Amino acid sequence: MTSGEDTGETPHQRLSRNVSDLLSELRVAQAGVQILFGFLLSVVFTSPFREASGFEKSMHLVAVVLAALATALLASPAAWHRILFREGRRDDILRVGNKTVLAGLVCLAAAVSDVVALIAKVVYGPVAMGVVGGLVAIAFCVLWFVVPALIRRR
Repeated sequence: MTSGEDTGETPHQRLSRNVSDLLSELRVAQAGVQILFGFLLSVVFTSPFREASGFEKSMHLVAVVLAALATALLASPAAWHRILFREGRRDDILRVGNKTVLAGLVCLAAAVSDVVALIAKVVYGPVAMGVVGGLVAIAFCVLWFVVPALIRRR
């Protein structure tokens, strides 16, 4: 049931429910990005990190930037809702927020893939970095984007 007629909702009620659903979904993604971001921030203060190669430090910085972007993108709809909801802008929050959340999920998937690739490189070398990081990235892409596209087609 996707239309207000099917559920007996008015357009305003449907919009309110959709914004509420979006904000609830964000809580799940936010937990993952916060844990990853906290880990990434703490790593730089360890002795082994100081001994990492320039390439490894660069990969780490890329992961930190991606996690920071994911945090900003995933938190944006909640901030917008808090600022704009009394102005009746739920439609705008939902329309732009959906795109922002998708961009945040892409950044989160890229950050996780980068971190896993970095760990594989440190533990097993550059070939493992490419294979393992690539497999994780493919898994995110398939599970988060391809599967919903296939479901939508049916």
